[in-house]
Amino acid sequence: MRTFNILLTALFLALLAAPMQAAENYSELMNRAGMQRMLSQRIAKAYLYNGQGVSQQEASHQLSIAVTRFQYNHDALKKVNDSTMQELLGIVETAFSSYKALVTKPYKKENSVAVLDLSEQLLEASQNVVLKLEELSGAKIDNIINISGRQRMLSQRIAKHYIAYQAGFQDESSIQKLEAATSEFESALKFLRAEKRNNDRINMLLNKMQSNWERVAPYFLKVREKGNPALVLSSTDDINQIADEVTSLYVEVAGADKKK
Repeated sequence: MRTFNILLTALFLALLAAPMQAAENYSELMNRAGMQRMLSQRIAKAYLYNGQGVSQQEASHQLSIAVTRFQYNHDALKKVNDSTMQELLGIVETAFSSYKALVTKPYKKENSVAVLDLSEQLLEASQNVVLKLEELSGAKIDNIINISGRQRMLSQRIAKHYIAYQAGFQDESSIQKLEAATSEFESALKFLRAEKRNNDRINMLLNKMQSNWERVAPYFLKVREKGNPALVLSSTDDINQIADEVTSLYVEVAGADKKK
């Protein structure tokens, strides 16, 4: 069993490290940079869920994996040979260092304010990396990858603001951020479903995303009530997983278009 666990860990690390070999593949890099936006929100969400005693085992697991994935993605992006990109990644690294130091300690409500603030800083810094990648790539990156990838982030951002409200962060600004994220998610989903290049697999996944969204969206309208945090967690995670696969498929679609 010990040997199996060692091999499994080695395989996991190898899979994470593999994309580092493709530093010049801008579509893949965009996908990875977009994932950093999602992870910035997922870490805070998992921290708060764990602190509220909701699905603690799952939240703890998500937190650990998200922190590890963020670091691996960051290392891959650092292979981009551009001085401005390196400066932007330096800002990401500084914010992530402080963030990681907080979220890897036992939950304390007094630390949650800093965790939420750092999640916003890290999201902004990660978005700047995405924008720089777009600039460096010129026409090499299809915007559909960015839009689809952003759905991953929005699913976790929505869940973060939802559980933050339940944890006692009930100022009007938090409500406005939740409403803005839900509105942006719905608009983007409508846009993706209308994309003419969608294949059968993408359409099936987007229909599934729509069904998940319709099931969970009413709870965001009832955020001032107790609601159902466990359902919000599972549903937004399902949406995140679907969005991740859809984004990967759009990377393939964009690659096929370039070969024509």
